[in-house]
Amino acid sequence: MHEGSDDIIDTKSSERFAFVVVSNRLPVDRVERGGKGEWQHSPGGLVTAIEPLMRANGGAWIGWPGIADREFEPFESEGSWLVPVALTEREVEDYYEGFSNGTLWPLYHDVIAPPAYHREWWETYVEVNRRFAEQAAAVAEDEGTVWVQDYQLQLVPAMLRQLRPDLTIGFFNHIPFPAYGIYSQLPWRRQIVEGLLGADLIGFQRNADAGNFARAVRRLFGYSAKGTIIEVPDERAGGGSRTVIARHFPISIDAQGYEVLAEDPDIRRRAVEIRRELGDPKVVMLGVDRLDYTKGIGHRMKAFGELLAEGRLTVEEAILVQVASPSRERVETYKALRDEIELTVGRINGDYSTIGHQAISYLHHSYPRNEMVALFLAADVMLVTALRDGMNLVAKEYVASRVDEDGVLILSEFAGAADELKSALLVNPHDIDGLKDAIMTAIAMPKRERAIRMRALRRRVLEHDVQRWSTSFLQVLERTRPAGAPSLVAPDASDDSAE
Repeated sequence: MHEGSDDIIDTKSSERFAFVVVSNRLPVDRVERGGKGEWQHSPGGLVTAIEPLMRANGGAWIGWPGIADREFEPFESEGSWLVPVALTEREVEDYYEGFSNGTLWPLYHDVIAPPAYHREWWETYVEVNRRFAEQAAAVAEDEGTVWVQDYQLQLVPAMLRQLRPDLTIGFFNHIPFPAYGIYSQLPWRRQIVEGLLGADLIGFQRNADAGNFARAVRRLFGYSAKGTIIEVPDERAGGGSRTVIARHFPISIDAQGYEVLAEDPDIRRRAVEIRRELGDPKVVMLGVDRLDYTKGIGHRMKAFGELLAEGRLTVEEAILVQVASPSRERVETYKALRDEIELTVGRINGDYSTIGHQAISYLHHSYPRNEMVALFLAADVMLVTALRDGMNLVAKEYVASRVDEDGVLILSEFAGAADELKSALLVNPHDIDGLKDAIMTAIAMPKRERAIRMRALRRRVLEHDVQRWSTSFLQVLERTRPAGAPSLVAPDASDDSAE
């Protein structure tokens, strides 16, 4: 944690860095206590993967600090140099809540909700992306490496290449990339693809996403796109072309960290306590999601409600615990979703709960990781019913936490995790009858079969953790560097991203 006032002395203002990460948010949150501000580390999978590289290479991280209309000087935190990018309240509304989450998010998730196309949102998106690119150009050293993260910053690679052609540029898209029939609706479809093609390596969660992107390139520009290789015309190549690689690198979690927590006696006692607090039902089913329309929360509640209505389950024997952490609460679509989910919970609980047993325990707030691991250990069945998801790391967190090799994962085939976690019960969440049958199969599954499936799932998650993800991406990116350029230090790991 970094403590101090807003007037942090910038001791490295003229220093440049071999490795620069650019993301919408910095890996810290601003906390105000007693009139004094301090920065609090916000650990996540991306931070866990990148921090060792930051420390090894003297890296810098560029991002918005999460507070509008405030400017902060760069500062050091947890061995990384953090460079805040200031955004006004209007820019947050238009670039982040507007274009990123009102246009791109629904479009890239197969228009589950209708995207909005506003020119002023797009104009602000361009302005903000340019600011991020300029900041990266200013802090990256000669022939350095810049890794840009996610859909909020898709124009940065091309802008950065224009400013600093000496850099090696990677981009990773954490959400799906849609089929061309959907993507083509975007009025600025050419500009976005051009922006991404500024990178040397573009990473996607699934092979299908990389294929969708390559098809968009061929349809919009006619460039050669064979397999993972795209040839992009480059004036600086004397009329020749520049090679861009577009391929999948499925992201993962700090699996060992979850294992350690799951072995903690206090957390294991808490798991037992949670079941007791829920009335010691025979079966605890669990859903853990951001409150988002892509997650299929309503679909799993509908399936559970119908099982209760048909008498296939009773509230005395089964409970559904739904953790729905707050998300984008100023966006109208999300406000409407919250109302809809809470009405569904109220209706099912009103119809089926008894004085001693609730049907659904609905929790609209976030929990620390310790409590989440206790919930994972308490849950007999984990429900991941996303309608569309780049990966869904909750599925992997559940598996990593099950050191007892028990529990059943029900997983949507439309989540990227389904490509890897093939021993889960895979479902189409739109098929409510199929989802109901999967729930009953999970509940009735013999202990031996549960153990066989969970062992296979755990093997995959533990072998392919977040460290392996970042290393495999950066090793491929390293191979795109010009001969003689300084090498980025990265731990050894086999390049298995194409599995």
